[in-house]
Amino acid sequence: MTDAPVIGVLALQGDVREHLIALAAADAVARPVRRPEELAEVDGLVIPGGESTTISKLAVLFGVLEPLRERVRAGVPVYGTCAGLILLADKILDPRSGQETVGGIDMIVRRNAFGRQNESFEAAVDIKGIEGDPVEGVFIRAPWVESVGARTEVLAEHEGHIVAVRQGNALATSFHPELTGDHRVHSLFVDMVRANRAPESL
Repeated sequence: MTDAPVIGVLALQGDVREHLIALAAADAVARPVRRPEELAEVDGLVIPGGESTTISKLAVLFGVLEPLRERVRAGVPVYGTCAGLILLADKILDPRSGQETVGGIDMIVRRNAFGRQNESFEAAVDIKGIEGDPVEGVFIRAPWVESVGARTEVLAEHEGHIVAVRQGNALATSFHPELTGDHRVHSLFVDMVRANRAPESL
């Protein structure tokens, strides 16, 4: 499809393959991104789940952190899941030593807020902007959003905690929709990328 947006998945650590599959199912051309030159070639980017400190340190090592910050500031659509949500936060309540964020969403995030690995769980989540049944959210050492600024829209909550947000072209969820086979969240993001690309499409 000539009009399919090209969406990268930051492929430094985490569940990259699952996002590539979900994006392809949502009618995007999906590519792994590790280098600044690869980042420059995509219309949007997913920051996957994994270990947020490790991803941030590898992003520095691969020279991609500052170019990623610049593209997010310039308005490129970006979607972060779990660790990706942490990396898109302007502030982390309990950062680990040396941990940096990309920023882009006016929110304060608490890492591992829902518990450790053995406390992982699944829950139905109603997400604003997604029609039909609730999305099945997979929460694995998941963060939650403690608070958001005026520009940030809350899309979903679970047990009183914010678990999905959007600010402009930046989308983030505490959970992993890429692990469920339900591609509606990825379709929402692909639509965001298409809408952002539309004014300059040939």
